[in-house]
Amino acid sequence: MKKENFLALAESRYDELKSLGVLDNFYDYEKSFDAIWQDLGRQYLEATLQEKQLISNDRRKKKR
Repeated sequence: MKKENFLALAESRYDELKSLGVLDNFYDYEKSFDAIWQDLGRQYLEATLQEKQLISNDRRKKKR
């Protein structure tokens, strides 16, 4: 994944991260922050694997 693609992906989640500032409870803040970052990480990983063609159409297949 190119830097521009990653930055665009991260920028799409920026507003969600910014909106966490209105939460007054640290538990809710941490829970929401973690969910956003996990989803961002999943999107990055899937995009990287697709780019390198490491994802198979058959979910049970582990090797090429």
